[in-house]
Amino acid sequence: MGPQYTRIMAKITRPQRAKPAPVRSPAKKAAKAAPKTAPKTAAKAPKTAANAKTVPKTPARAVKKALKAAKPWTPAEIREAFSRFAASNPEPKGELEHLNPYTLLVAVVLSAQATDAGVNKATRPLFAVADTPQKMIALGEEQLRDYIKTIGLYRTKAKNVIALSQKLISEFGGEVPRTRAELESLPGAGRKTANVVLNMAFGEHTMAVDTHVFRVGNRTGLAPGKTPLEVELGLEKVIPAEFMLHAHHWLILHGRYTCLARKPRCELCLIKDLCRWPEKTA
Repeated sequence: MGPQYTRIMAKITRPQRAKPAPVRSPAKKAAKAAPKTAPKTAAKAPKTAANAKTVPKTPARAVKKALKAAKPWTPAEIREAFSRFAASNPEPKGELEHLNPYTLLVAVVLSAQATDAGVNKATRPLFAVADTPQKMIALGEEQLRDYIKTIGLYRTKAKNVIALSQKLISEFGGEVPRTRAELESLPGAGRKTANVVLNMAFGEHTMAVDTHVFRVGNRTGLAPGKTPLEVELGLEKVIPAEFMLHAHHWLILHGRYTCLARKPRCELCLIKDLCRWPEKTA
C-alpha cells in the first residue's frame, strides 16, 4: 500500500484596509464626553408660595352636609342680621327702572334671564313712547321687538308683553291687578314677577326669590330649600314683619354685590359672624 498524503488547503488572507475614523462634530464630542449620571428628567422644583397649587375646595356634598348639620338661626340672630341691613341701607331700591306699576310689570317680565342693566338700557326709550297698555298695543309687536332686541329671548318676550297688555285692557280695565293669582294669570308673569310687583308697586310684604336670594338663603343657612318656593316660604316664616317690606331687596343686593356665586366677598359681609356657610373666606 503506497504512502497516503493529506491535502492541506492554504487559506489565502488579504490585508484589510483600515476604515477611516468617523468625524464627529464638536457638539457631539462634548455630548459624548458628558457624564451619563445626569437624570433624564429635571428635578421638581420645591413648592413655594409662588408655585403652590390652590388648595382644593371642599366637595359640594360635604358643604351641604355641614350646612345641614349647622344650628338653625335663632330669632335674635335673624333680627340682628336684618337690623344691620337696615342700618346700612334704610331705603333699598330695586334696580329695574320704571315709571308706574305697568312699566314695572313689563320690566320684570323682560328681566327673565337678563340683567337689570341690560333691561334698563332697552326700556328707557321704550317707556318714553309706551308707558300704558294702550300705547304698547298701538306700538305693536314688531316695533316692540326693535326696542328690546338686545335682551335675550326678545321675540317671545315681545309677544308676551303685547298679550299681557291686551289682557290688562280686556279683563282689568287697563290697570295692573293687585293679587298674586291675577298677576300670575298674565302671559309671561310667574310667581317671582307677581311678588316683585306686589312689593314694589303696592307695598305688600312679599318675598321675590331670584337666583341671588336663593343662593343667600341656602348658603347662609337662613332659609335653606331645594326650590325657590321653599326658600321663599322659609324666609317669610323667619323674617320679622317689621323688615319684610325691604327684606327681598336687602337679600338681592347682598347676593349681587357681596355674597357672590363664585367668590363671595366675606371680608365685606355685614353678617359673616352669623352666617353658617362652612367655607367663609374671612
